[in-house]
Amino acid sequence: MKIFYIASIILITSIQAKSQTRSSSTQDPAARITRFYPNPAVSQITFDIEQSTDKNYSFQIFNFVGKKVFELTTLNAKTVVNVTDFYRGVYIFQLKDKTGKTIDSGKFQVAR
Repeated sequence: MKIFYIASIILITSIQAKSQTRSSSTQDPAARITRFYPNPAVSQITFDIEQSTDKNYSFQIFNFVGKKVFELTTLNAKTVVNVTDFYRGVYIFQLKDKTGKTIDSGKFQVAR
């Protein structure tokens, strides 16, 4: 009985250690270069992009199906996007460099 008890404790401990290892691999929100507010957005959403970003970056917004609904090639430190023509739902934004590599991405919600 003692062997079964010890084996179950070892098994549970190893499962918890593996789950903690997986959860620590998520991206640190403080490392992001794009901040956005308000979320959920009703009429407009503001994206604050760090000043150190290159002017050759492109900014794209996709609906949850994957269709591009907005694109901007000239970025400012503060970019305001009008979302009154967007349908209610979840949207994904991507900040890409001139080679097409995604530098930052995230999701936001449009609510009516």
